[in-house]
Amino acid sequence: MHILSFSKYVLSVIAIFSVAGICSAASAKTGRPNIIYILADDLGYGELGCYGQKKIETPNIDQLRSEGMKFTQHYSGSAVCAPSRCVLLTGKHAGHAYIRGNDEWKERGNVWSYAAMNKDCSLEGQRPLPAGTVTIASLLKSANYATACVGKWGLGAPGTEGTPNKQGFDLFFGYNCQRQAHTYYPCHLYKNEERVKLRNKEIAPGTKLPKGADPLKAESYANYTLTDYSPELMFSEITKFVDENKKKPFFLYWASPIPHVPLQAPDRWVKYYVKKFGNEEPYIGNKGYFPARYPRATYAAMISYLDENVGKLVKQLKDIGVYDDTLIIFTSDNGFTFNGGTQSPWFNSGGPFKSERGWGKTSLHEGGVRVPFIASWPGKIKAGSETDHISAFWDALPTFCEIAGVTPPDDIDGISYLSTLLQKSNQKRHPYLYWEYPEAGSSQAVRMGKWKAIRKKIRKGNMKIELFNLEKDIREENNVAAQNPEIIQKIEKILREAHTQSELPAFRQKQLGDE
Repeated sequence: MHILSFSKYVLSVIAIFSVAGICSAASAKTGRPNIIYILADDLGYGELGCYGQKKIETPNIDQLRSEGMKFTQHYSGSAVCAPSRCVLLTGKHAGHAYIRGNDEWKERGNVWSYAAMNKDCSLEGQRPLPAGTVTIASLLKSANYATACVGKWGLGAPGTEGTPNKQGFDLFFGYNCQRQAHTYYPCHLYKNEERVKLRNKEIAPGTKLPKGADPLKAESYANYTLTDYSPELMFSEITKFVDENKKKPFFLYWASPIPHVPLQAPDRWVKYYVKKFGNEEPYIGNKGYFPARYPRATYAAMISYLDENVGKLVKQLKDIGVYDDTLIIFTSDNGFTFNGGTQSPWFNSGGPFKSERGWGKTSLHEGGVRVPFIASWPGKIKAGSETDHISAFWDALPTFCEIAGVTPPDDIDGISYLSTLLQKSNQKRHPYLYWEYPEAGSSQAVRMGKWKAIRKKIRKGNMKIELFNLEKDIREENNVAAQNPEIIQKIEKILREAHTQSELPAFRQKQLGDE
């Protein structure tokens, strides 16, 4: 695989444009808005200021909320990265989606070896989406949108039919592989189908403190702050893409790896939060990923750094005269995480939901799949508005198709939420939302009105359903299945009908009738 020089692709953030340039950009538009979909990674429902966060500062995202609409009942596609992104891009819920778990495709060889992946790109990446998959990007591309994915992919290894460029994106820059994203200072990223070599030495994810190092001294952590910080390089590509496409409609899928661990953030932001939070115990790496001298400060720093770049992007859109013609959505791929030195209970990352392990990422409880969702579109979405419309990732595809004037496929599960964004009264609603997650013991869940049903540990033979009344019990603490047999009967029917046998054997479950 050809290696491109890093220096060709590190681009400076754009400067302010002339008034003539602004007029030219605005006049050349087609009437269809730009669409920017910002997907944070493992950001909990309660980790933004506008969703109740008290310790982490997110003024720019909060400003988007002030200028747009806040959804209080929006759900991710799954409880972990890859399947959630598959659901988002294809408009099919997890009972119909091709990718239903984080399938690392381990039959290829030593896929968990960082050194081996760096030497052999065929060990990178996850199991691919099939050729011919219809995605948001391919549909918008058919409507003459310029399309870009910047960030983390996870839906097709290099050289396969599942890479972003073969799934509708004109531009890809970032991590092809989720495992490579376990360091923010990788040896390479990808520019489309080619590796871009970075100026970072090879420090494998999971590398512990050097033997005899003092965990209280900053110099002990030198291996975890290298030269090229991947989120910075990604943001440079974003600014370039926006500038180059300001005269035509574009779709930007900014799949930020932040705040997924490891804990690595720009020093200036870490220092800011050390001053704010005070001294703290170091994280020595005993729960995976990299050690961190100031774990709380670093986690907060990562989120504030992402927020800072959201603010820079908004400023760029205003400077080039296309902000009023741009729909911006900010959300997260699943709930808060529990490892790598993060301290979700301390931050109250789940917000109104439980913030302890087992209630966020990898679970189908509310804290694992209900996510923050903010939509801003000046002049179209009412500033400061809020909705309790129940929606999910599989609704994005039909929404964007309606905006772009494209006919969506017939076999999707999504319902456009454009009417909600525009505050029209004709919004269609889901009779239910459905999830299945075949890993971590396997689980299924249904949201039906005020009811939330969960079935856990399916692979161990458990078929009992827990039922919660979210209007009275948002923390899912009181199982009322025994008191509501008629609701359980309806849920059982949904669980049977919404699940179809996966095309991939790894996701099949005999307990659900799969062969």
